[in-house]
Formats: sequence, C-alpha cells, structure tokens
Amino acid sequence: MAIEHRRLGKHGVLVSNLCLGTMNFGWHTSQEDSFEIMDRALELGINFFDTANVYGFGGQKGDTEQIIGKWLAQGGGRRDSIVLATKVYGPMVKEGQKAEPNVASGGLSAMKIRRHCADSLRRLQTDRIDLYQMHHVDRECPWDEIWQAFDSLVKQGSVVYVGSSNFAGWDIASACQEARRRGLMGLASEQSIYNLANRTVELEVIPACRHYGMGLIPWSPLNGGLLAGALEKHKSGRRGDERVVKEIEKRRKQLEAYEGLCKELGQPPALVAVAWLLHNPAVTAPIIGPRTVQQLEDAVKATEIKLEADTLRKLDAIFPGPGGEAPTAYAW
Repeated sequence: MAIEHRRLGKHGVLVSNLCLGTMNFGWHTSQEDSFEIMDRALELGINFFDTANVYGFGGQKGDTEQIIGKWLAQGGGRRDSIVLATKVYGPMVKEGQKAEPNVASGGLSAMKIRRHCADSLRRLQTDRIDLYQMHHVDRECPWDEIWQAFDSLVKQGSVVYVGSSNFAGWDIASACQEARRRGLMGLASEQSIYNLANRTVELEVIPACRHYGMGLIPWSPLNGGLLAGALEKHKSGRRGDERVVKEIEKRRKQLEAYEGLCKELGQPPALVAVAWLLHNPAVTAPIIGPRTVQQLEDAVKATEIKLEADTLRKLDAIFPGPGGEAPTAYAW
C-alpha cells in the first residue's frame, strides 16, 4: 500500500497521508470491530487518528473517546505509534448530569478548554493530546483568553499542537496573528469540509493555510456518500439517505459524467474522490471513516491511484471550483 508520511504543514511532526476518522466507533461499529480497525490501520502505516469529545452517536457523547482509550490501554506501543487528534467546542451534557452552562453550551472559554481537555485525557487514557482542535470558532470569546488557555495546556504537557476546524479564512488569520503577537506557535492545521462537490475552501481557507504553513485535513471527502457511486447505487434500487437522494436529483448530470469517467479509469468513484484530494499539495491527509476493516483496506487503495493531468482537467470540468482564490476568482 502507498501510505506516505508527511509534515503537518510546516511543522516537524510526521503524519500519514490518510487520517483515520473515528466518528462511527460505538455507533455503526462495535468496540471490538473498532479495535480491529485501529490495529489494521497501524499495520497499513496509518498513524494519524482523529476523534472529537462529542462523538458518541447512538450512545452518549464521549463514547468514541472511551473506545479509543480502551484500545490504547491495551499497550503494545499503541500510544506512541499514533498522532492522536481530538476536538473541543461542543456541549458535553450526558444523561443524568446537570445542565451547567459551561458544559451545556458550545464555546471556547478558558474554563471550558481546560475542563474538557482534562475530561478527554481521562476518556482517552493518555497523558497528552497531540493535536487539540477547536471544533468551531467562538467569535465572542477573546483570543487573549483562548490562547492563554491553550498555552497553559501546552506548557503543562497536556497538548502538543493546536489546530482549528470549520474556520473561515479570516478566522485562521486572526488566530495566527494573535498567536504570533504572544510568541506562540499558533495553529498547526485546519480541518475543513473539502471534496470535489464542495470546493469553497479554495477561495480563502486554503490560501490562509498555505500562508501560515498549516496542514489541511479535509473531512467528508465523499460528500456524505454522494461521490461514492451514489447514482449507480440509486439505479440499482439500493435505499439511500434522504439528503443524498435529493442531492442525486440536483446533481444528476454531474454524477452521470463523474461515474462515467470513473468507469473509464477503471476505479471506484470513492477512491477517485480521495485520490483527487491527495493530488492537491495543500492537503495533508483526507479523513476516512471506515465502518469495517474491509472499508479501511479499500480506502487505502486511493493512495495508489495516480490521476493524470487530463483526468484532473476533466474532474474540474465536471465539478468546477469557485474559480480560484479570492479575490481573483470573482474580481479583476
């Protein structure tokens, strides 16, 4: 398999060019199967694992971190073999808990960052988070407070790198400039939605990441399944998510052209979508979210696909982006 390890933006840490997303753990994937996926990911060379404190769909928030923690607790060098990323921002009220405002709401107060970091460390059964990401921006909380909280965690050894997720380009610039003013490292990475069918980040987020030397970690590389052969599956009578069905009707011509091109290439649409991201030098590692070991092994095959320049042009024609970077994309 062609898993490679690359820098996270300008930073020294080396991460695999695919990131193992764990949102399905404890939801669509049992703990036992989750353990098997993580073990197999290591065998394949994937050392970059991403989660969030709020993951635990189908159960309670925090369940996914607990599954990862139990896997790490097995030892065998697991913890030192991975770059572990999680997130903070969302409400973390669990059944039976009182809805205390600093727990029950979204945000990035110093109290919340410190408290939720301690909770994530406990669930993950580790002494450090390698990449602690702000799951969303909190524009009402001053950067003085946010960076003081993260700096404190870095100095005590609980956090190594700080990242962002779902930030606008100007949020990235604000965060990095405020960090520089304090002599801090700033943001190491941005995790954004990015795929063939959703290329908005090309306007300002990707240029901001490049300017500040940040890694880009695309989530939803298949656009919720739309780029995974959704049209062909729909034709075969397989039931799909209602949102996907609506998108199929909206984008039918695009999908016909896309899936037709994939047939010409002799590659599954899902793999072509991930391979397209891997061809972008701004991208560090797309997040894959396998429910089974087989899905994991299939996803890794995307790293072996080389898309020729003519194919990349055809993909751009089918799924045109915003026209380049701002402001030249829309102004003279």
